[in-house]
Amino acid sequence: MIFGGDVGWNEIESMSGLMKGVGRYGNDALQLVSSTQGANDSTDLLLTFDGSEMRDSTGHYEVASNGLLQTKDAVRGKGAAVSRGDFHGIILKGDRSSIFGGTGKIGSFTMEFWLSPSLAENGEIVFNWRSSLNSKNYSKYQMISATFFSNHLRWKFSNIFSDFEMDEVVLDGITTVVPKRWSRHTLSFDEETGALEYRVDGRLEAIQYITETGHENGTVCEPNLGVAAKIEICPQYTGKIDNFRIDRFVKNSEGDCISSGNEKFKIDGGKFTTKPLLVSHSASLDEIIADMNLPPQTEVRFFVRSGDNCYEWEENYPAWKEVVPGEKILGVSGLYFQLSVELLPDGGGDHTPLVSEITLSYTEQDDPLPPFMVFAEPGDGCVRLSWSGSVDKNAGGYYVYYGNRPGEYLGVAAFEGASPIKVGEKTSITLRGLKNGTIYYFAVSSYSRFDSRISGELSKEVYARPSARLSRME
Repeated sequence: MIFGGDVGWNEIESMSGLMKGVGRYGNDALQLVSSTQGANDSTDLLLTFDGSEMRDSTGHYEVASNGLLQTKDAVRGKGAAVSRGDFHGIILKGDRSSIFGGTGKIGSFTMEFWLSPSLAENGEIVFNWRSSLNSKNYSKYQMISATFFSNHLRWKFSNIFSDFEMDEVVLDGITTVVPKRWSRHTLSFDEETGALEYRVDGRLEAIQYITETGHENGTVCEPNLGVAAKIEICPQYTGKIDNFRIDRFVKNSEGDCISSGNEKFKIDGGKFTTKPLLVSHSASLDEIIADMNLPPQTEVRFFVRSGDNCYEWEENYPAWKEVVPGEKILGVSGLYFQLSVELLPDGGGDHTPLVSEITLSYTEQDDPLPPFMVFAEPGDGCVRLSWSGSVDKNAGGYYVYYGNRPGEYLGVAAFEGASPIKVGEKTSITLRGLKNGTIYYFAVSSYSRFDSRISGELSKEVYARPSARLSRME
């Protein structure tokens, strides 16, 4: 029985603290969700989408209008937002202390968010700010935008770096943004070096030095914003967005906040549990095999339980048993198995384990062999059946089948009960209450000593016709 890999994770009953990442051969794997970093003194805007109300956690921006919906399918924290494309996203108005609510030079900044687009079509807009700047007695149109072009995100800056007559600066991503898969997008400007960088999942996509020389060494031109104007997030975009934030500092090459010590992943980890898994016969669980990526100090723990009836199971009943992948499992058997898996980060919360595929190996009980010979002796209103015991050591008892047609064992007339009749370990039985003159057909099967619900093949069919002239059997 396989989970993950090519077959996917459809048998999961519950999951918390986990998200889907990229596993072996590009298939979905499970990893820890990224921890939502809170606002600090340098945070200009933070939309976590975790609470019942969509609002800026810093208090610097107020929501002017909102067309986003909330979803629990988040990559960070407990919630994310869904944009439907033609509902204008969310529009925010900043106060004078904010980057886009004030005017003038803004220095270093980092803008970061997570995207899971539905289509990533050309022209879809994720971020947009439009205003004007008065310079040398005339007005210049200003814009900052992030727009999809050929499944890549393109950043465009119009008249933002006007001191050096840089009318337009464009940063094009090189990584294809895959629909319905989360990716992290980070835009940053460093007022010390003039580096304007765009990264996807921490990988550098594009960089341009906003300096007098166009290189790392040279006088830096800072972003200069004109008239305060509202910002639009997802004004023309279809898909999910999570953890949109703007900070007044630069992030390092891995996309981590230099001034923030918050962990990437929650220290308490995450967990998923499968549905109760029905096997065709009672079986013994032998081994678990897991395809995983375990960075140093991370861990994945596996727990299993089993039983013949899952309808009365509770959270901790039957008891869970911890097992180790690759080691022999003892004492876990039944018609149902259930698997629970915990993923734990390293102590600093910097790394997550990743589970690509899990295989459960189990052994089903074989069908017990039927009796080799069966005999039927008619009597007055009854038939006495006897048979040789099964040579199968796994046979625990027998079922007797009877009926009025060959191969159709639907009888209900016998005082001993309707077909099939469970007779236990006995090798004979007399069926009474049968109709004289009517022919009856009989067969016997063995059932497993491990589970009486497991019945093997039927024996060779025999028949008999009760008659009043025959002496009644005792």
